[in-house]
Amino acid sequence: MREARTKVVDCQTLKGKVDSFKQAGNRVVFTNGCFDLLHVGHVHCLQEARRQGDCLVVAVNSDASMQKMKGPRRPIVPEDERAEMVAALECVDWVTIFDEPDPLKLIELLVPNVLAKGADWKEGEIVGADVVTAADGKVVRIDLKLGLSTTRLIETILTRYAEQGPGGPVDEAADSEPRADEGG
Repeated sequence: MREARTKVVDCQTLKGKVDSFKQAGNRVVFTNGCFDLLHVGHVHCLQEARRQGDCLVVAVNSDASMQKMKGPRRPIVPEDERAEMVAALECVDWVTIFDEPDPLKLIELLVPNVLAKGADWKEGEIVGADVVTAADGKVVRIDLKLGLSTTRLIETILTRYAEQGPGGPVDEAADSEPRADEGG
């Protein structure tokens, strides 16, 4: 089994891996996202994306990129941790982190065979679709599971913890860091 962190690479390293994979006749699938609080909707989309080819590359928005899109209170999980969690999924072959507001430069660099996005993106709005189709690739829109989103998950957490009120019953053991002598 490959360690998740070894699947997280910089863009230039990824370019070399993608090129050699394509030269061997394999189809490379590309997708991207924030993946702030990983949930089953993400897993469903990534597994479906992987079914579209032989190798799945996932670009994760950097903290700075995500703050520009989602606001100053996001991300909740730092970029390195988000990337490693996505990389830990069996369906994901490689992960990279990108700083731009969209992945166009990365798509132009890699020119994947398949560009996969959630069906919430309209065909004409999918960044990089023209690059992929110009290279005889295809764009796939993946159906989303209704009601699953990071924003909804955050709202659920806030609501449930707000109901307890200040000083309410909180599982302090679950919220605390392990002590050095506990091995954590």
